[in-house]
Amino acid sequence: MKFGAIDIGTNAARLLVGEVCQEQNHFYVKKISYTRIPLRLGEDVFDLGKISKEKYKNTLDTIKSFKLIAGIFNVEKLRAVATSAMRESKNADKIIQKIKNKTHVEIEVISGQEEADLIFGTFLLLDFDKLNPFIVVDVGGGSTEISIFESGQKIASQSFEIGTIRILKNKVAEGIWQEMGQWLEQNMDKSIPHQLFGTGGNINKIHKIIGLKDNQPVELKKMKSLYDSIRKLSVEERMDKFHLKPDRADVIVPALEIYLFLMQKLENNKISVPKIGLSDGMIYKMFTDSN
Repeated sequence: MKFGAIDIGTNAARLLVGEVCQEQNHFYVKKISYTRIPLRLGEDVFDLGKISKEKYKNTLDTIKSFKLIAGIFNVEKLRAVATSAMRESKNADKIIQKIKNKTHVEIEVISGQEEADLIFGTFLLLDFDKLNPFIVVDVGGGSTEISIFESGQKIASQSFEIGTIRILKNKVAEGIWQEMGQWLEQNMDKSIPHQLFGTGGNINKIHKIIGLKDNQPVELKKMKSLYDSIRKLSVEERMDKFHLKPDRADVIVPALEIYLFLMQKLENNKISVPKIGLSDGMIYKMFTDSN
């Protein structure tokens, strides 16, 4: 059974077409098609507090295109969710209703907590000892979700209004870095080693730029070295040197800043990159709900 997951983020909208397959006793999300459109809804929302007519039209065209692609692949169930930018947009309800009327696709605005829960859903499929303590960090355009797990149970989870587009637009609230650091200190035991996982397009790209194999974690010193070299370059120079698209070349620096801050706060020298995200979690949730 094929599923379609539409993730409308602060930086980009994505469609993942996939199915859940089984290999012996191991389930995994098989990715059939992936499409990403750099909508940049956060540029409007963080400046104007709402989505402009132009961004609405771009979003509508994107959803129409995604629905066509899903149809080509004979998707049986399609789900669309929106995250940080839509959560904060004053005209989100109006935009969502217009899109539903024109496409019959209903967009759900999900909380940071549900976003984190969906991302974690696919962690159940990964091959590692889930009884050992671990932390999952997802850095998006508008928010960063952090979840702490110990003895196979989630002990704390929080969504912070700090993300790559928000940093670029200078819309990060004063004290949010300190708040994030204090929350970590209050909710985890640093005397116990925690495996750190990073999800999202930026950490995937960082992993690729550094030239690591799939299961190799990113070391703190290599991430620092990349940050020191890339932040001095213009967006155009980053695109040329690291083969980045324009909408990745600007956000990768604030993403590095967030990951470096958290790794240093956690006193963790490496971060694992499973290359799964919200859309993978959505497909796995649709699969479990249908069985």
